[in-house]
Amino acid sequence: MKKLVRIGTRQSQLALWQANYVRDELLKFYPDKQIELVKIVSEGDKTLDVPLSQVGGKGLFLKELEHALVDGEIDLAVHSMKDVTVSFPDGLHIPVFCPREDPRDAFVSNRYASLADMPENAVVGTCSLRRQSQIQAAYPHLVMKNLRGNVNTRLKRLDDGGYDAIILAVSGLKRLGFDDRITAEIDTTVCLPAVGQGIVGVECRVDDSQMNELLQPLNCPQATIRISAERAANERLGGGCHVPIAVYSEIKNNGQEEYQLFVRGLVSELDGSRILRSEAVGSITIARELGHRVAEDLLALGAGEILESVYQRDA
Repeated sequence: MKKLVRIGTRQSQLALWQANYVRDELLKFYPDKQIELVKIVSEGDKTLDVPLSQVGGKGLFLKELEHALVDGEIDLAVHSMKDVTVSFPDGLHIPVFCPREDPRDAFVSNRYASLADMPENAVVGTCSLRRQSQIQAAYPHLVMKNLRGNVNTRLKRLDDGGYDAIILAVSGLKRLGFDDRITAEIDTTVCLPAVGQGIVGVECRVDDSQMNELLQPLNCPQATIRISAERAANERLGGGCHVPIAVYSEIKNNGQEEYQLFVRGLVSELDGSRILRSEAVGSITIARELGHRVAEDLLALGAGEILESVYQRDA
């Protein structure tokens, strides 16, 4: 088995944390390995002054990494799963999902204790249509304003007074040591998380048997089950990463002998004026089927029309 393993990563602080995490986990199992981080600038990192939904969605963060994988310039690529598109380029897959960090969204403010405490016309920053629509539905008196950039940039814009509050992923803040900036975790009943939020995935070439074998000790069975259901629903909805779709799953046993998977999903109008919701419960052995059930129910409720209107807006 090859000695040198090249891990491709974006250059943001959070992306580097994720790549270093995977490297350190691999070294626990293979201390003799030489593991090198290959830093790559993605298209998504270059275009920061335009809302993400208008420049092709979060797939922009993957394209260059996946090209490097296909071309053999790197052996692995590390991703935040909420940024990963529904389909993969031919010959690539994600065989390993690392343990999930807190998947909730974080309310961050220097002035207010929670969304409920914010006054009329207070400004909330986020680039996520999923977050915008749900928060607008729950708190229609707030003003949603686009906010892009890495975590440090977003926090600085908040501190500079451009926003009364911003919404970030709890997982990203915790991983970067910004726990103290989390004013409140937003309950999933108010803001359902993104597909795969809090999960780090490792992508490699399907035919690279050495890398596929090397990665297996890093895989978390629970994260794999949950992401399977969430991505199945998103795939059936035809969802890109820049549409107001949320799917979230939890494993519970509720005192029963068999663990059960609870899957919740929603599709929303951009302004939050209409939110379609669905849920399914069943055995953890049928995760994808449960995800499909949620998606089919949402489509029956009219999700297709909402999503089509979003795509037409961005066309």
